[in-house]
Amino acid sequence: MKIFLTGAAGFIGFHLSRHLLQEGFEVLGIDNLNAYYDLRLKTDRLAALGISDSESNELTGSSRYPNFHFSKTDITDAERLDALFLSWQPDVVIHLAAQAGVRYSIDHPESYVHSNLEGFFSILQAVRKHEPKRFLYASSSSVYGMNKKVPFSETDTCDSPVSFYAATKKSNEVMAHSYASLYGIPSIGLRFFTVYGTWGRPDMAYYKFALKMQQGQPIDVYNDGKMRRDFTYIEDVCRAILELVRIEAMKLDLEKGVPHQIFNIGHHHPVELMDFITTLEQALGMKAQLNMLGMQAGDVTETYADPSKLKRATGLSCNTYLKDGLENFANWFHNYHPV
Repeated sequence: MKIFLTGAAGFIGFHLSRHLLQEGFEVLGIDNLNAYYDLRLKTDRLAALGISDSESNELTGSSRYPNFHFSKTDITDAERLDALFLSWQPDVVIHLAAQAGVRYSIDHPESYVHSNLEGFFSILQAVRKHEPKRFLYASSSSVYGMNKKVPFSETDTCDSPVSFYAATKKSNEVMAHSYASLYGIPSIGLRFFTVYGTWGRPDMAYYKFALKMQQGQPIDVYNDGKMRRDFTYIEDVCRAILELVRIEAMKLDLEKGVPHQIFNIGHHHPVELMDFITTLEQALGMKAQLNMLGMQAGDVTETYADPSKLKRATGLSCNTYLKDGLENFANWFHNYHPV
């Protein structure tokens, strides 16, 4: 089976690429390698996949995985996308490329319009034209906003986002639903809940905390630590996506007759931020200096996934304990960022 994967040099995209390749899928990964965070991390991820010439716009084969190819391509480049789809003829498209980050969206909304709206539209158009068997795309738990009902269910109303990032992700869901309705594109939206793990993004709290702790700098703790997050380990996320790639169409409940489904990808065990910091300290063997702050604009106090729909469809649960996941991250972190 041929997979077209966007955001292949990103956190989730890198890990998913490895899982797909180890399972025998043929993968064409694309990424624009932007400088939102340290570009070295992205090129090192690609190097781990056997891609040494990551700057080439042409298809580059992997020295480690014969079934992996990569192209430096921006998802807003419709002409390039069309050429890649035409040559690759993918069976499944997995769209993970996006401008991430709730706080960054406050001061840089134009980046989210470019990647998350214009880019998503380009991908939808390519999928419409080339008609793969299935289209999966990344959404976010941020779409639930300040939802008071917990745990968050896919059937909950999500029409009051509190960040522009969340607004673009909710827009993606609506856009995908319309294309599924109009053109019969079987589509699956993936609402990720605070994904963490090795090779992560340095703008995410756990990674940012680790870097500052290593440097002896205080970490910013918002809302005086009175936050709860449903931390979901990266390996669990990849296993869930793999099952949704493989799942038979008959096992997916249609949404009012439209071939479009949303799934929560979450651990179902929210953790208090202060408890999370303590667990991270233990994993890293370092003590954090705390800079207690008020609530950050665009942020939410809690995320909490109801994963029952995913469980019914695939039989899977995201059940890696936070302690185990953070210990794995800490081992990788000490190797990648030696003192």
